[in-house]
Amino acid sequence: MSDTATIPTLPPSLAERLSEEQRQAVVEASRGQRLKTLSIQLKISEAETLTAMAIASGLDVASNLEADSAALSVLPARLVHDYQIVPILLRPGTRSPLPESTAAATPTTPLHLATAWPPDNVMVDWIRTFTARPLVWHLGVPEKIHQLILQHFGVGSGSLEDSDEGYVAPEAAEQAEAEIDEEAAVVRFVTDVITQAVADEATDIHFEPQEGQLRIRYRVDGILVQVPVPENLLRFQDAIISRLKIMAKLNISERRLPQDGRINFRANGTILDIRVSTIPTIYAESVSLRLLNQKKEAYSMERLGMSDEEQNEINHVLNFPHGIILVTGPTGSGKSTSLNAFLRKINSPELRIVTIEDPIEYEVPGVNQMQVRPEIGLKFSDALRHVLRQDPDVIMVGEIRDLDTAEIAIRASLTGHLVFSTLHTNDAPGAITRLIDMGIEPFLVASAIEIVIAQRLVRRLCPECARAEPVNKLKLRDTLAILGLDPGEADHVHSLKSPAGCDRCRGTGYRGRIGIFEILKPNDELHELILKRESTRTLAQCARRHGMRTLQQSGWEKVVAGYTTLDEVLRVITVTEK
Repeated sequence: MSDTATIPTLPPSLAERLSEEQRQAVVEASRGQRLKTLSIQLKISEAETLTAMAIASGLDVASNLEADSAALSVLPARLVHDYQIVPILLRPGTRSPLPESTAAATPTTPLHLATAWPPDNVMVDWIRTFTARPLVWHLGVPEKIHQLILQHFGVGSGSLEDSDEGYVAPEAAEQAEAEIDEEAAVVRFVTDVITQAVADEATDIHFEPQEGQLRIRYRVDGILVQVPVPENLLRFQDAIISRLKIMAKLNISERRLPQDGRINFRANGTILDIRVSTIPTIYAESVSLRLLNQKKEAYSMERLGMSDEEQNEINHVLNFPHGIILVTGPTGSGKSTSLNAFLRKINSPELRIVTIEDPIEYEVPGVNQMQVRPEIGLKFSDALRHVLRQDPDVIMVGEIRDLDTAEIAIRASLTGHLVFSTLHTNDAPGAITRLIDMGIEPFLVASAIEIVIAQRLVRRLCPECARAEPVNKLKLRDTLAILGLDPGEADHVHSLKSPAGCDRCRGTGYRGRIGIFEILKPNDELHELILKRESTRTLAQCARRHGMRTLQQSGWEKVVAGYTTLDEVLRVITVTEK
């Protein structure tokens, strides 16, 4: 199915702003990405571009798209995927009447199709081979059309279709039969699943064999989302798992033991580093993929969600010649991303910076980055010993996992090195007691630590559809009390933004994530408490007295500012963390 479409006539006010190179960029983009590419070239919003395209092509824009479930079988899945089209129902109020049920459709019943880009002759000719019904075209938001295709056909359904281009629509007199190359189909399917995960900005993909099905889930913005899959997927389960193991260079005949591997996957010109883990389950092997290096674009402290005040506190410490800077939080809370932002902030030709990571998630130009390899004896502690012989000014240790690593990192920070690292603790004061519990002498901890930053990631409200709603004062006071905040804050708030859901955020009401932070800078009083081995609670109370804003307070500030919701803050901060 070749796509030889060319860019349609544009209004003169838009066409004159496109160079030949820009026009070519639009034509060469995939059909689902052309509208976005055109909007970038014209430097206007996608909504404005969609309206301009509708005027240029003489098509109307269909909003609130709803798939015509009865007409989905008219077109083969691969054609739908390739051309990004979907049969739709039109509700009252649109420019065209509501079609009759396709179940009772005749050859003269119009087939309404939503498309991400105006149709061309090749595309229409292909569709004509599957149905004789009159075609009525509508433009739609590409993200929504793609979402409907995945929802009703499943990710990679075009790859596993039992009869590819030989598929014939139900209303045709005969149905062709074609044999599918199973191996090639599975290769295409796995590629489709990973490519879609990258497009959805997923961090993980899970292939989970269940009774009677192979479930596939993405982790997007910290939430697991089940992926719609083709109905015949179970038939290809073993082949899919074997394909993933082959890509990761694992032993495909070993199904009784867990295995770990890596995949270098090329997507849209970028090579991704994918960590693969398999475990045996009662039905088959479960395979998990962690996607790394998805974005070359690094995060700044502002983009992380830090306020000006928080940035100033951290920038002050980043200028210190020595000491240790700790970032804490659970897995997936953005610790490595924050450390990367700090390194980029101080990176300069005058500093020799060496990192020890597992894995290397971001490449930082000018920085010497080392990957630990426990399987050959290169652990964090071993790597750190060698790095100290490399005349570093700044060292980043991906994680303090044991006493050996902690001791070397602390002593390095006391002997003229600025050290960055992470710990898994619930809050900032907990990092101090964790180091002491690991066996580090309190006087070393008190002398070395310059700042501790605890953080979480909350989903960011979609800017397109978030809407302000009046608050229930009583409920808000109760929620603030649960978070350990002053219930009286509710008296000053009359409305808060809430998620609504739209085509841009795929109906979730959220797009992307933003950080909330708790920053602890030890002072003289805290030093004394550390030396006395006081509890985390005592340290936290002292820090709050001296102005430390807790994770709860930071989250509440993001809610009031309209970035997120209280439900999100409650989701990532448990009540026990007060």
